[in-house]
Amino acid sequence: MSVKAIAVDMDGTFLNSHHDYDRERFRDLYQRLTEQGIEFIVASGNQYYQLASHFPEIRDDISYVAENGALIYLHGRELFHGEMSQDALTKVYDLLDDDPSIEYVACGLNSAYMSPRISAEFAEIAKEHYQRLERVHNVREVEDVIFKFSIKTTVEHAEILVVELAEQLGEVVHTVTSGFGFIDLIIPGLHKANGLQKVLDEMGISPQDCVAIGDSLNDKEMLELVGYSVAMSNANDTVKSVSRFSTESNDESGAQNVIERVLQKEPPFV
Repeated sequence: MSVKAIAVDMDGTFLNSHHDYDRERFRDLYQRLTEQGIEFIVASGNQYYQLASHFPEIRDDISYVAENGALIYLHGRELFHGEMSQDALTKVYDLLDDDPSIEYVACGLNSAYMSPRISAEFAEIAKEHYQRLERVHNVREVEDVIFKFSIKTTVEHAEILVVELAEQLGEVVHTVTSGFGFIDLIIPGLHKANGLQKVLDEMGISPQDCVAIGDSLNDKEMLELVGYSVAMSNANDTVKSVSRFSTESNDESGAQNVIERVLQKEPPFV
């Protein structure tokens, strides 16, 4: 196998605890990736517009599996977007709106939307994750393609709530934790692995020739897909168990260290 693509998660993986990365170092790494013909792919539960804002100089040169696979951009053009059925949307809205303790953002093709009942604290957190975010009177009446819901709670409560939501929503949507107390409600089958496969197919690259790096449960399918799966040292235990290799934490530039090893053709990337 030879590495032809590298896919990275963002929060807890490529980004450090300050939601940033060593930009000078990555500028050099990306130049070397380009010279060696290795594709760089961002695979995250975050909004596309937010992800692209982290890479202003090369935003249209790289690819994005955004919103946990519900929206895909390939070198500056939209490749795919999912859409929740009206039946699924109704069931999700009824459940979330019936519990005043649940705060959520509805994620759409053009923007993300939050209702007036959202607390100031959650609104500030949401602003950090959504480049495009609107507060609307009634989220149900938004005229946009909705393909994901993001719920914020405590890290401890997320483990309980994700099970409860999965039981109540059944097969209508897939419920997954994305770390840091966030729970995503996504379209069944539209996870990161599905999105990454679409990107790799367009590029003519086998998953066996791809490196994927992650830390949370929403990275699990993607890590199981590729030939070189790498877990951060700060990763969830399940993620570590499905990954073939490991690297340093996100605060030790673990993801960029993997890219360096790939470029240097160090084991296991020989």
